Amino acid sequence: MKLDILHALNAERAARRAAVLVTDVASGAQRLVKAGDVARDPLKDVLEKRLRMAKSGMEETLQGRFFLTVYVPSPRLVITGAVHISQTLAPIGQLLGYDVTIVDPRTAFASIERFPDVKVIAEWPDVALPPLGIDHYTAFVALTHDPKIDDPALTHALAHDCFYVGALGSKKTHAKRVDRLKQAGLNATDLARIHAPIGLDIDAISPAEIAVAIMGEITKVLRQKADAA
Repeated sequence: MKLDILHALNAERAARRAAVLVTDVASGAQRLVKAGDVARDPLKDVLEKRLRMAKSGMEETLQGRFFLTVYVPSPRLVITGAVHISQTLAPIGQLLGYDVTIVDPRTAFASIERFPDVKVIAEWPDVALPPLGIDHYTAFVALTHDPKIDDPALTHALAHDCFYVGALGSKKTHAKRVDRLKQAGLNATDLARIHAPIGLDIDAISPAEIAVAIMGEITKVLRQKADAA
């Protein structure tokens, strides 16, 4: 790898931005494609596929044979609400490779005893979330049912381009949430990004089942095309 490519790659990785090193197998020539440039690249389709898979590999294309080395930031899962659902959702997220953080100012819930192997921050979202560096590779889940906690947390997540934003609650509860967030200044495009009711529609009943539905939906959004059925 040439030094200029290495420097550019290191800069993207430090900024938690994805990139793909494209190696022409026939000539050995290499180039770096940043995530923001993928849409304009001749190899757009295979680059997008590899980024969704977060997996390097060989690709046969009309332009030739290329090895694509994929660099994708490790995913994060940020949960507001140290509730029963979170007690299952957090370890599932960890098993799937997510760096999990739970935020809840209610110290009776946000305790090491209830979440022994998870980073728990017993602070209000406006204090806890900014230092976390939430970004496009973050899945954000709001589970408290308390507007004083969930609303500012959702606002922060939407402003920082999380790839997934979900909120617990019925359609009626979410409609009221949307009205509040509109009054707070959020636009319809941002609000449409919130997955609510949260999780895949699998008729989940128990907190553990709801956690499975949530993690399934997060995985679906992460791995599938935006226009996938």
